[in-house]
Amino acid sequence: MVRMLEVTDLRKTFGTTVALDGLSLAVRPGEVYGFVGQNGAGKTTTMRVVLGVLSADSGRVQWEGRDMDPAARRRIGYMPEERGLYPKMKVRDQLVYLARLHGLDPARAGANSAELLDTLGLGERADDRIEALSLGNQQRVQLAAALVHEPDLLVLDEPFSGLDPVGVDVLAGALRARVDRGVPVVFSSHQLELVERICDSVGIVKAGRIVAQGPVDELRTKGRDRRVRLVMDGPPGAVTSLPGVRQVEGRGPALVLELADGVDDQAVLDTARAAGPVREFTPVTATLTELFREVVAA
Repeated sequence: MVRMLEVTDLRKTFGTTVALDGLSLAVRPGEVYGFVGQNGAGKTTTMRVVLGVLSADSGRVQWEGRDMDPAARRRIGYMPEERGLYPKMKVRDQLVYLARLHGLDPARAGANSAELLDTLGLGERADDRIEALSLGNQQRVQLAAALVHEPDLLVLDEPFSGLDPVGVDVLAGALRARVDRGVPVVFSSHQLELVERICDSVGIVKAGRIVAQGPVDELRTKGRDRRVRLVMDGPPGAVTSLPGVRQVEGRGPALVLELADGVDDQAVLDTARAAGPVREFTPVTATLTELFREVVAA
């Protein structure tokens, strides 16, 4: 079966508050899906419905083409935003214990724990208590706890919170190793520059609905595919006065122009050249942060 998570038309209310309003998404095998939105947009509620912690009022959650059941949910690796570790337990004991809860035998639980601790740079801290670790290292152990039972699906809530750049790279590498084996990963984050760098696809949620979704590169060009950056020595008015050309950023010789549908960018370039030397003429794509602000503000 294809290891694919599908969430279809989820609806969930808490009293008069609408948390999810027809939310749908799909995460394919070996895909990292970034789930982003403002606080209260519905990200954590969606994850809790997928995990079975909450029940939706309506809609479906499917795994491998079938409705998600308890057996399938046991194969999920979950990393909560709030750390859920036992602070008095030693790091290795914590991981072995969680692996055993998922049904792994003692030898396999121990081997998986040791491998993950080495991968995440915590091999020398295996016999330390959780409470003795820095917050960043506790975050690494939390990820190890989500991975130790070799899950088929990873659901991660703010996995990079509180990590320094080295910690981010270590966790991203551990996730990519699972993705390369075909494991789908869905994670929420407010660190949009990380989402842009790490994710294959992104879903932006607003008021319980997905308002933009797709591969990162496609989303970044959406709405910006008709923008160009122009640096010219001639008078800018020669170009900005053209029909269908609007200046949206910049001043002096460096401008960002938005071209209306039907406007030939090469004709704009020819006009700029006729007015003087052109130093730069390149397409402009939005960052994920810019896209997020535009979509959420709409």
